[in-house]
Amino acid sequence: MAGWFELTKSDANGQFSFALKAGNGEQILKSEQYTTKAAAQNGIESVQKNSPLDERYQKLTAKDGRPYFNLLAGNSQVIGTSQMYSAESGRDNGIASVKTNGPTETIKDLT
Repeated sequence: MAGWFELTKSDANGQFSFALKAGNGEQILKSEQYTTKAAAQNGIESVQKNSPLDERYQKLTAKDGRPYFNLLAGNSQVIGTSQMYSAESGRDNGIASVKTNGPTETIKDLT
């Protein structure tokens, strides 16, 4: 089963964000918050465009030692951040999943 994007609006502050979900429903990438729906939709388009490219992934380690990654746009801005993983192999599998699912055109608008 293919992955999809979920576009949501925060009840707390009215801002928009999106998550990329794998075919099994697991969240594999989360965006920052955007002030407009159009800006969040542009973020989704950026993920669709940049997710297949190896050079757009920034492998990082949190202060507590857990690995994670960011997906970068062509201008080096962060367009999505992964969950924290317990091992580098999990992070690498997460990157592979974003590469596979990121180009999807399926968007579930929950706003």
